[in-house]
Amino acid sequence: MDVSWTLWALTILGLCALIAVDFLIGRKPHDVSIKEAGIWTIVWIVLAVLFGIGLLVFGNSQASGEFFAGFITEKSLSVDNLFVFILIMAKFSVPSHLQQRVLLVGVLIALVLRAIFIAAGAAIIGTFSWVFYIFGAFLIYTAWKLIQEARAGEEEEEIEDNRLLKSVQNRFGVADRYHGTKLFIEKNGKRILTPLMVVMIAIGTTDVLFALDSIPAIFGLTQDPYIVFTANAFALMGLRQLYFLIGGLLKKLVHLSYGLSVILGFIGVKLVLHALHENGVHVPEISISFSLAVICGVLVITTITSLIASKKQSEREAAEGKGDQDKVEGKDSEGKDSEGKDSEGKADIEA
Repeated sequence: MDVSWTLWALTILGLCALIAVDFLIGRKPHDVSIKEAGIWTIVWIVLAVLFGIGLLVFGNSQASGEFFAGFITEKSLSVDNLFVFILIMAKFSVPSHLQQRVLLVGVLIALVLRAIFIAAGAAIIGTFSWVFYIFGAFLIYTAWKLIQEARAGEEEEEIEDNRLLKSVQNRFGVADRYHGTKLFIEKNGKRILTPLMVVMIAIGTTDVLFALDSIPAIFGLTQDPYIVFTANAFALMGLRQLYFLIGGLLKKLVHLSYGLSVILGFIGVKLVLHALHENGVHVPEISISFSLAVICGVLVITTITSLIASKKQSEREAAEGKGDQDKVEGKDSEGKDSEGKDSEGKADIEA
């Protein structure tokens, strides 16, 4: 898809306008309700769908299909990122009414850094076609690693400060408490950071680690930098509302890692096949329509199996809790106490 500099400029201006509207809506710190998060999550998804339809009308079906496949993949990978965001929020004890401001600025930082990654990735791919082998192998390795971690049932790991975060803290110093929405304060004649600024940097730079997976993944679906960037932008810009909407449901998506591993492994294979095809090897190439069907199918199956497994686990825990309570009260499974009397104090009568 040929994209002029004018279209690039208009797209970036449009995204900046959406970010400005999002910032104005969330400019006053407040606790985000499920209703508010749900409405704006739908708004961002509708905007992404309209953009994809626009590519179909003014571009072609190939570009539209690649955008939707990329958007769905990036959105599903971003859901997994929310686990880490929740850990960061907890680690820094971010007040609930400030969390949306943290996510807004953190996601903006992530968007800028991802744009740099995308530009670098596009330049490398355009010059060295063999990089597809590296991307494909990396995604397959990441898929295998996700499966190993899921099977091991690893607990949530503590988030360590990255080097950039440590250097910023050491350079500027950090206040001992939050000061509303202020990012810097004056203390003893020195300008220092507030914890709010530190956690924003943590959210934004931590997302770069996830970009190491997601950027190669989307380049496996399309090599068009314009589609890669816009798919990432729409996936990221709705992440703040998604955080508040499904934050409580994330623990129920117990099979999410398995689903993401299948998607990443599938795209890794697709990249390797594409690289072989580029080098003149006669191998089948996976179409974008088939890719879109596989991604959607895996996510649907993963969600259904996760909810079923979570329900069974809840029922099991409830049954175990009831059993423990009966033991404490000295009752057996038929509601009788240790002396063989029922709940009304009557002894069993033997036939």
